[in-house]
Amino acid sequence: MPRPARFTSADSTPVLVRRFVQLFVGLFLYGMGIALIVRGELGVAPWDVLTQGIAKQTGLQFGLITVITSGFVLLLWIPIRQRLGFGTVMNALLVGPSADIGLWLIPPGLDLWVRVLLLPAGIVVLAVATGLYIGAHFGPGPRDGLMTGLHRVTGWKIWIVRTGIELVVLAAGWLLGGNVGLGTVAFAVLIGPLCGVTIPMFAIKRTPLAAGDPALVAPTAVAADAASARSTT
Repeated sequence: MPRPARFTSADSTPVLVRRFVQLFVGLFLYGMGIALIVRGELGVAPWDVLTQGIAKQTGLQFGLITVITSGFVLLLWIPIRQRLGFGTVMNALLVGPSADIGLWLIPPGLDLWVRVLLLPAGIVVLAVATGLYIGAHFGPGPRDGLMTGLHRVTGWKIWIVRTGIELVVLAAGWLLGGNVGLGTVAFAVLIGPLCGVTIPMFAIKRTPLAAGDPALVAPTAVAADAASARSTT
């Protein structure tokens, strides 16, 4: 299994509480952002294209497939010895159910003008959510961790790794019947610049002792890598 990070912290209680709140709010909003884009029905992000394709072929719920896919991605961490964080586990378990809540709240088949508004709203919510959960410094999500782990072991530029992964995922999802469209392109173009703003905006400032904890250095590095990857995709 991926190596778990030690959960120790030299943060003050208020900072630690803020980190937990920010993590869970960010993960909930991440699922809601996915739901907004899906209900926009104008094309979704590459990993969600795959989720939609699997859902179409199996009849399973979107959120359940998201959780299962996250588990599979975490298995890919084992050979590259990527380090597991608390936030990684929470991301794998909570984003899918949060997306299902959003899909339950927002009905399908809305008027075009509403769907046109849902797409950019979803992208903005996703960018804010990314800044929140990464800024909490609890570790990367399964997909970001795979990207940065492959970058570390191969030495390939991070944008090459990310693009390669997402092209494979996108192609597989499209072949399974996932929704590729304008929203897919909009996500690829906009998410990088937006996350370039939200990640530093929501990054929690921590004491040098806490930030230097071996259990927490990797997540901080991942945050920088994730920002770089999104801005070059």
